[in-house]
Amino acid sequence: MRLTTRIQLMFMMFLMFSTWGAWYGQMGKYLFTSLHANGDQIGSAYATFSIASIFAPFFVGLIADRFFSAQKVMGVLNILGAVILYFLIQNKDADTFFWYILAYTLTFAPNLALSSSIAMNQMKDPGKEFPPIRVLGTIAWIVVTNIIGYYEIGDKVTIFQIAMFTSIAWGIYAFTLPNTPPKASGTASVSQILGTDSFVLFKDRSFLIFFISSVLVCIPLAFYYAHANLSLTESHMTKVENKMSLGQASEVLFMLLIPFALQKFGIKKMLIVGLIAWIVRFICFGYGDGISSEWILYLAIVLHGVCYDFFFVTGQIYTDNKAGDKIKNSAQGLITLATYGVGMGIGSFLSGKVLTKYTTGNVHDWTSVWMVPAGIAAVVLILFVIFFHDKKTEKLVE
Repeated sequence: MRLTTRIQLMFMMFLMFSTWGAWYGQMGKYLFTSLHANGDQIGSAYATFSIASIFAPFFVGLIADRFFSAQKVMGVLNILGAVILYFLIQNKDADTFFWYILAYTLTFAPNLALSSSIAMNQMKDPGKEFPPIRVLGTIAWIVVTNIIGYYEIGDKVTIFQIAMFTSIAWGIYAFTLPNTPPKASGTASVSQILGTDSFVLFKDRSFLIFFISSVLVCIPLAFYYAHANLSLTESHMTKVENKMSLGQASEVLFMLLIPFALQKFGIKKMLIVGLIAWIVRFICFGYGDGISSEWILYLAIVLHGVCYDFFFVTGQIYTDNKAGDKIKNSAQGLITLATYGVGMGIGSFLSGKVLTKYTTGNVHDWTSVWMVPAGIAAVVLILFVIFFHDKKTEKLVE
């Protein structure tokens, strides 16, 4: 890959995660503090991202795989997203907010698969070349959340104003990215148009187990995104956004370790380590306190790198290895559907119900809340260890 292409892809990741990081982790606190939302309303707002992710394979499978270049689709979606954010910023009602954020996430969610496809289409060895590029997204998340934490605006509408401006910049920039034309040819069947041609991957038993595990582990993941910021704030931790960015800093470290870990340990062991880390961090969130045991909360935060990289980023690489050239885009859309769609959709609604159940007045029982995702992650770990076997892919990566 040429250096100029590498820099282009890095900046694409930087803009995407600047936009996403500006609002996603802070939205729950913003809804609770500024719009006086309850647990169910917060859970529903986060579920919109999952609803949008279910439709993402349609956009990717139809447009990027078959009819239009992926970078042009990305550009149009983000300019449209900036327009929607403009109207969301004017909204002051928690119920109406749901419809605005749903409309916006419908424009954002397809970018997760599009960005991976644009990047990986330029690579000969995604296992080695993708992590150093993807890590710029993590750096962007660190930068934007630290700005938000420094100015203490995590509970203000400013988070969406930042996302609006970065979305405009990202949308315009997307048109300058390396051309990623559709690779599929011939007459399009209904399954190809809907992106379901990548369902052929389910014939591989190990991929099916990985897919199911991805769905299930995203249930507890949704708890983290929806409630971690508010939980840490109510645990008497100060400068929460700044300290939470340590999680992304650890993500940078482990992202860079992925090529070496893949070669030494293989896919299965990396995914297992990621699942164990999820269990430990939820227990830490449940029992840490910003006054007497803040170190436990720090441990929960820094485990984010292992949790996210060793399961989700490794999963993207695993999916790319399994898919052929004609369905690379659809395959990435499929794993987006599994993780950010079905799994986090269930998790977002469940997290809202659990928060409401363990809330008395305005007081939340965070220990009880966090034990629910910890238990779910433990079940996923047991099932994955027993049923996932993919020696072929481990050898392929090596």
